[in-house]
Amino acid sequence: MSDNKTMTVEVAYALPERQVILELQVPEGTSVLEAAQASGVTGKFEGIDLDNAKFGIFGKVVSPKQVLREGERVEIYRPLIADPKEVRKARAARAKERRAKEKSA
Repeated sequence: MSDNKTMTVEVAYALPERQVILELQVPEGTSVLEAAQASGVTGKFEGIDLDNAKFGIFGKVVSPKQVLREGERVEIYRPLIADPKEVRKARAARAKERRAKEKSA
C-alpha cells in the first residue's frame, strides 16, 4: 500500500453559455495551479491561460500556489472585459439622463 494519500477536489470554469465542474483525485499537497492543470480543463475550452489566470476557492481569490484541502473547489476566473466601476458609472449616467428627459417631457 502506498503512503501517498489522495483527496477529491473540483475544478470549475465558466463562460456565459457553458460551465463545467470537473471532479478529480489529486495527491495531498497539490496546489491550486497543479489541480487546474491536472483537470484537463484547457482541453475543454479554448484560450485558458492557466499560467496567468486568477484562481479562487469557493469565491475567495487565492494564490496559484495555495495548497488544497479535501473537497475544495478551484475556480478559474476569466479576465474582466470591462471595469465594473466604469460600468456602474455609465449605468448611473444613463439613468440620470433618462430621469432628466422624463422631467422635461
